[in-house]
Amino acid sequence: MRKIAIQGIKGSFHDIAAHQYFEGEELDIVCCRDFEGLFREMKSDDNVLGLMAIENTIAGSLLHNYELLRESGMTIVGEHKLHIEHSLMCLPEDDFENITEVNSHPVALMQCRGYLSRNPQMKVVEVDDTAGAAEQISRQGLRGHAAICHVGAAPLYGMRVLEQGIEDNKHNYTRFLLLCDPWNADRLRDTRQTDKSSIVFTLPHAEGSLSQVLSIFSFYRINLSKIQSLPIIGREWQYLFYVDVCYDDYVRYRQSIDAVRPLTKELHILGEYKGK
Repeated sequence: MRKIAIQGIKGSFHDIAAHQYFEGEELDIVCCRDFEGLFREMKSDDNVLGLMAIENTIAGSLLHNYELLRESGMTIVGEHKLHIEHSLMCLPEDDFENITEVNSHPVALMQCRGYLSRNPQMKVVEVDDTAGAAEQISRQGLRGHAAICHVGAAPLYGMRVLEQGIEDNKHNYTRFLLLCDPWNADRLRDTRQTDKSSIVFTLPHAEGSLSQVLSIFSFYRINLSKIQSLPIIGREWQYLFYVDVCYDDYVRYRQSIDAVRPLTKELHILGEYKGK
């Protein structure tokens, strides 16, 4: 049985993504309060995998998670893109007419802003987790409260679904990364079958340094699907560049890395995997 550490509880979007990625497999889900806890679980047992959100098509990148990933030394071995759909749910004995308060994670509330503005009778209260809102309402028997979360949380916590698909943007996706201890990476992926890589590097504080790197990737016909810069704390105007590259020839991709490396001050491959 695979042991997967996630941020959140059962019924959360991380939980849904884990079961979609390993569809048909029995999973032992380790629920963590925060992403720091996810990495602690992985470091305490090198057989524990981690599934972590890294970006959303509406909310953007989870910048802190980039730092946690780099500092952890863990390796990316896969990715999963989950269509984010939000539902409004309450206790079975409640109905829409008597809902006075709605609870959810701040990002979920932001993604349902239009729906909430059309229902001003509901007081909006932020909580730490989407599925956690449903669990708390169920456990405490909070009449008149509703939760916004994935519809899959309803049967887990005995909730009644009032409305599905209340998110404002129907093209709402979150990208998750599957992580593992580097020593276990080869058991989870065949490098020859990969077509995507995530790397991080720093550059000399010199004119044209980034354009030189990008030119080399272009020469080797390596496509950049994402580039994210983060300031290096304590070093003024210096940045870490997190880059996702896609390739159809593993040898050519590795040649591009060898060509880029001398131009960087530090380059680290965070993971090579099959893109979704």
